[in-house]
Amino acid sequence: MEETGQLKRALIDATAGAVSGGISRTVTSPLDVIKIRFQVQLEPTNQWASLRNVVHGTSKYTGMLQATKDILREEGLKGFWRGNVPALLMVMPYTAIQFTVLQQLKTFAAGSSKTEDHINLSPYLSYISGALAGCAATVGSYPFDLLRTILASQGEPKVYRNMRSAFVDIFRARGVPGLYAGLTPTLVEIAPYAGLQFGTYDTFKRWMKAWNRLRSSTSSQGDEFISSFQLFICGLGSGTCAKAVCHPLDVVKKRFQIEGLQRHPRYGARLEPRAYKNMYDGLRRILLEEGWAGLYKGIVPSIVKAAPAGAVTFVAYECTSDWLESILT
Repeated sequence: MEETGQLKRALIDATAGAVSGGISRTVTSPLDVIKIRFQVQLEPTNQWASLRNVVHGTSKYTGMLQATKDILREEGLKGFWRGNVPALLMVMPYTAIQFTVLQQLKTFAAGSSKTEDHINLSPYLSYISGALAGCAATVGSYPFDLLRTILASQGEPKVYRNMRSAFVDIFRARGVPGLYAGLTPTLVEIAPYAGLQFGTYDTFKRWMKAWNRLRSSTSSQGDEFISSFQLFICGLGSGTCAKAVCHPLDVVKKRFQIEGLQRHPRYGARLEPRAYKNMYDGLRRILLEEGWAGLYKGIVPSIVKAAPAGAVTFVAYECTSDWLESILT
């Protein structure tokens, strides 16, 4: 009976995670495409170039509004969902694995599979569980993340017609290691990112629960109930905090993923294969050649995307999980 209960809980977590990831990814795809275009652009914006008095050439994208207009004009509305299929193939198993591993770790730490017992875990355990779950999910879904980044950043004319042609070309040229290019910086980025996202989400939920109790005249369980809107706010805050802290690592990861991609020259300088020796070298080179601004390219669309993405993911997960639990019990 106990094994059946654990399998059912894992099935609920995996399904709810996949559904929440798919919804969140599709809704926020346009912002993700804009963010990636900024991150893989070697040239700084014109404003930063003039401030530093350095000639870097003309930048393709110089602001969110300008980038939105350019992509819409050159690639049409579908350009904002470029790479969405591999992104969904990446995100859905990613969030399924992530939430399943996270809940299993919390169950082990709390000695109970009940969600209400997990919220009382030490904040440190929430951060560690989130980091481990993020790493496990990343390894399991990474090739799709690589393909998503390449398809979203290639622009027009396309280097690859679809996901299959990108996969075949990368596999022929670089083999299996090519499909995991940038995995190390991704893991270095995802551990603190997932740890912060899930840790702060649990912390915000505890604060919200305490706030609800404070507002109530009694401290009954019903008065501590957290609404969907409050969960949305918790997810919004956790996504913003995690992305603001970890964005430079995400920039380096994207650079590793598009090394050698033969984009049209109008999208800026190309990044040669093996341009960076390792993650430290990537951070150092970007800092020296592009300044601090280089490490924060795409930060605005990144946070604008990460905040609602985190909120939608957590709310969709909680609602789907509760619904599945109600029909399966």
